[in-house]
Amino acid sequence: VQLQASGGGVVQPGGSLRLSCAASGVTLDDYAVAWFRQAPGKRRERVSCITSRDGDTTYGESGKGRFTISRDNAKNTVYLHMNSLKPEDTAVYVCALRLGAVHCNSYSHEYNYWGQGTQVTVSS
Repeated sequence: VQLQASGGGVVQPGGSLRLSCAASGVTLDDYAVAWFRQAPGKRRERVSCITSRDGDTTYGESGKGRFTISRDNAKNTVYLHMNSLKPEDTAVYVCALRLGAVHCNSYSHEYNYWGQGTQVTVSS
């Protein structure tokens, strides 16, 4: 199982980015997939999660109303669309998979596989 995260970059406040998490060796639609982020000196935070099959979504307080998680089964990819970005969104964003589980969980230790992370920097 491999997860490849991409799409990060430098964006001005108020801008948008779309992060991608492409998988190989596993079908993402079968399991819960989450995006976490970690900024220097801060705890890892779960940003959003999408369940298997039904595609129910959950968001952390920091991303509600601004971030949208989605899944493209044909491409075996999960996306995180981020709008109205703020400087405090600056972090390394990582996608993670709960192999064997269809529902999301808030705790990072519940996720078995992790991508390598992509840096998002929001700065003017």
